[in-house]
Amino acid sequence: MQTRILGTTMPVLEVLLEPNESVFSESGELSWMTASVQMTTHTQAGGGGGFFGVIKRVAGGGSIFMTEYRAVQYQGSVSFATRVPGHIVPVQLGQGPEYMVHRHGFLCATPQVTISVGFQQSLGAGIFGGSGFLLQKIGGAGTAWIELSGELIQKDLAPGEILFVHPGHVGAFQSSVGFQITTVPGIKNMFFGGDGIFLARMVGPGTIWLQTLPISRLAMQIYEYLPHPEMAQTPAAGVLGGIVGGIISGQ
Repeated sequence: MQTRILGTTMPVLEVLLEPNESVFSESGELSWMTASVQMTTHTQAGGGGGFFGVIKRVAGGGSIFMTEYRAVQYQGSVSFATRVPGHIVPVQLGQGPEYMVHRHGFLCATPQVTISVGFQQSLGAGIFGGSGFLLQKIGGAGTAWIELSGELIQKDLAPGEILFVHPGHVGAFQSSVGFQITTVPGIKNMFFGGDGIFLARMVGPGTIWLQTLPISRLAMQIYEYLPHPEMAQTPAAGVLGGIVGGIISGQ
């Protein structure tokens, strides 16, 4: 199996498979593949353990169905592109620590890699889409590729070294890193600081990968430019909606 990452802002992972080699991803991640690659959608890849393996994967933010891509008879290739501007990072599993990854970070992996829930904490309604903060645990043996949004900042924490991170910027980290969700200190900081209510407390040793473009922040920026039903009744909103609609349609 050979792989290469192509592109810059919106990279794509290209996996070259020899006959009978395979990788798996969540359903819907495929970008393109050659005719010699056979795809099979089922529930077992990425967790094992039958029904309970599926439950653990879904609890970790994954989908019920996974898709396997296998080269049959001839060499073939399959490609997976990022969903937002960012980076694709390969991680090796089996000889060292497992990895904790943000809930939308798993891209694809070799067959013996497993996915399960790594961390889950309710942060109140409306936070992170009302579903709380969740991390996937990627373990097993083999190679997994994870997707991190925006620019990628890698930090190696020494034993006992502490770093406080806005939860949305937590991309991935080795399981040796201690992790805890805490509140921002001080009432004024919490309600008037503009940085949210929660911080992630990360304690070394281990490597962490920070992402500069949290999906939640990107969604909020886009939301500001979308038409809202409560604004549609005002004349000014109608004019604004027409302008935005013209821009989107290219008129």
